Parts: sequence; C-alpha cells; structure tokens
Amino acid sequence: MKFRVVAVGHRMPAWVDAGFTEYAGRMPREARVELVALKPAARGGPVKRVLEMEGERILAALPAGCVKVVLDERGTLISTMELSRRIARWRESGRDVAFIVGGADGLDPGVKQSADWVWSLSPLTLPHGLARVALAEQLYRAHSLLHNHPYHRGNG
Repeated sequence: MKFRVVAVGHRMPAWVDAGFTEYAGRMPREARVELVALKPAARGGPVKRVLEMEGERILAALPAGCVKVVLDERGTLISTMELSRRIARWRESGRDVAFIVGGADGLDPGVKQSADWVWSLSPLTLPHGLARVALAEQLYRAHSLLHNHPYHRGNG
C-alpha cells in the first residue's frame, strides 16, 4: 500500500518540508508516503477557472484506481483509532490511497465530488503546509497503532 499526498502549492517553508519528511520517513516500506506538490494555477482570471485548472492537475496526478480522500474543513471528523481502522480496510482492499489538499482558493467541486471520502483534520482552517505535516503525522500514528508500536499512547 502506498499513500500519495497530492497538494497544490510547491514552495513551502523549510519547517513544513522538514516536518512532512520526518513523519513520512518513519513509515515502513510497505506503507510509503509520497508527496506530489503541484504548482498553483496562475491567478488573474475568475476563481472558478483557477480551481478548474488546479482540479485537472490534481486528477491527473492521482494513481489509477486509488482511494481518493479530499481534506476539507467541512469533511468528516474522526479519531486516530478510526483512521487506523480505515487504513486497515484500505490495505485489505489492495488499493493505494491519495490524499488531496487544495490550493489557496480551495478545491474544484468536481474533485470533491470524485472523492471516496471527504475528511477534516480539524474544523479549524489550517494553513496548507501545516495540514501536510499533520496528515503525515496522523498517518504515522495510525499505522503505529495497527502494529502496536509505542508511539501512540493516547486512548483513541
């Protein structure tokens, strides 16, 4: 199983790159986390068109047959324990999983509609770089739970 994070925004502060790399690097070979950072569409036209262009790039970057998970503040809130159960189900299905993080203006509605699941890391609006780091950490934490690794000491 492979996790792919497809995110609009290619120039992040060093702390974002370091945080993401730290947690992605902790993942075992059988659950690698790969980042695909897409350049944002040029601004200047209608926001709807910007989102459409970014949406086309996002969809083109997704592996065929993957589980598509959109990160959105209005998505479903779950615990880390529930995330670990979802990861176990995805692993059993044999499908890779792509997590989609939109750009500064959000995501094209078509990308959201194509998602298998819309997930909220938090009801707060997070900077996209912070969302990347939080996502990588939660993937590592949930995977640790599945393997009884002592990293996760919480109760769910």
